[in-house]
Amino acid sequence: MPAFDEMNDGGGIRPAYAGIARYVQSAGGGALEAKRREAEVLFRRIGVTFAVYTEGGDPERLIPFDVIPRILARGEWDSLRRGLEQRVRALNAFLADVYGDRRILKEGLVPAELVLNNEGYRAVMEGFTPPGGVYTVISGIDLVRTGPEAFYVLEDNCRVPSGVSYMLENREAMMRLLPNLCAAHRIAPVSHYPEELLDTLKSLAPPACQGDPTVVVLTPGPFNSAYYEHSFLADEMGVELVEGADLFVRDDTVFMRTTAGPRRVDVIYRRIDDEFLDPQAFRPDSALGVPGLMKAYRAGRVTLANAPGAGIADDKAVYPFVPAMIRFYLSEEPILQNVPTYMCERDEDRAYVLDHMEELVVKLARGSGGYGMLVGPHSTAEQRADFAARIREKPGDYIAQPTLALSTVPTLSEGGMAPRHVDLRPFVLFGKNQVRIVPGGLTRVALREGSLVVNSSQGGGTKDTWVLESDPPPMSQSMGAEGMTQTMGGMTQSLGKMDFGGTKD
Repeated sequence: MPAFDEMNDGGGIRPAYAGIARYVQSAGGGALEAKRREAEVLFRRIGVTFAVYTEGGDPERLIPFDVIPRILARGEWDSLRRGLEQRVRALNAFLADVYGDRRILKEGLVPAELVLNNEGYRAVMEGFTPPGGVYTVISGIDLVRTGPEAFYVLEDNCRVPSGVSYMLENREAMMRLLPNLCAAHRIAPVSHYPEELLDTLKSLAPPACQGDPTVVVLTPGPFNSAYYEHSFLADEMGVELVEGADLFVRDDTVFMRTTAGPRRVDVIYRRIDDEFLDPQAFRPDSALGVPGLMKAYRAGRVTLANAPGAGIADDKAVYPFVPAMIRFYLSEEPILQNVPTYMCERDEDRAYVLDHMEELVVKLARGSGGYGMLVGPHSTAEQRADFAARIREKPGDYIAQPTLALSTVPTLSEGGMAPRHVDLRPFVLFGKNQVRIVPGGLTRVALREGSLVVNSSQGGGTKDTWVLESDPPPMSQSMGAEGMTQTMGGMTQSLGKMDFGGTKD
């Protein structure tokens, strides 16, 4: 299946990539490889890591970083931005509704059992409205591209979406490693994200807050896979990073233990899953949470971002109904489209999935990180048989989607520059009466040839994502696009007469 090449259009360089094409042609593969090694040293020194706990040995890994940026023109981004804001507003309205009047369930537009029997549904949130009416304060919406104007939402992340620290560190790395290349482009900035995040969190301080709100980041601790990000964001916002033991509740008010005595906490950016937040409300064996936290929350004495129970909005079995939510709550047509989805709990859909597993991507409805997923075209007969048995046993746990030809962008590989599949996770901040989205997001790249799995835990890497305020100057006559082609599969790529074994600077 041919994939859309984001750099090339009919054999010519697309305008947004003209500057990159000039740089790659003049620098050569040797210089790019040297920059890749510099990036690895830089990320190791800074400590930009993620953790994998399923493979034994040292769980801390450097996330691979590719020095060739992924580029979006301003017009492309503006369209995405409108679609992202629309989608997050609808998801938030859905959460307010299902924990309130349940109009969409009564209308039959979303099956009631899919929501009320969902493992992400939190009965403790019924009849309660968070400060500002915002449930999805921070959302990560995963997008894939299949053509020049064809973007699809792959999934919504409304619980505790991660990855924004890599977006910020990737930009910082590019500014250090390739300052001249960055200066030659008008790149929309992303460095203000921590400031935007802090302003968003403060805007949702509870009614009981007096004066400037005290914000903290609540982490499960250093053994969590995203701990680097937790500490990074707390440091960038200038707020305290706390664990459950650092907080306590008294008179329905949350306090932080400090050397100067207890200090009241108004807003908690929590990076702990719902079930571990409060042993009095959820799992009684949780040592990570804060006893009495939910009582303080419902008393309007503290804000939790994101709201407990927001997970039903990013359940993959609920995902197919988001376009209906947009029409129902906003009276608008969806700007961003869903990927067609088969719900295995439906007899007709399940029969189709079982008969076409070699063509489909099968996913756990509540899975993440690339786990619990079958990519049909790249699977074995044994793997398909295993998934078929799982689907028959628990059909409601699985959905399936067509295998999309994800777009490709030029990426450094062992053999030089080659096309690799990518996705994009923009981060949407929803505060009091305002939605903020920094231009771009986290581009994840499948580093293995032909792979469609971009998750870092599954061998993927990341790229800096550039949104250009304007296109770079056209290619000069001496750097014309005639010799610049790039194709997928076993075909080769050439960019002029670039020598990937050279040592040009």
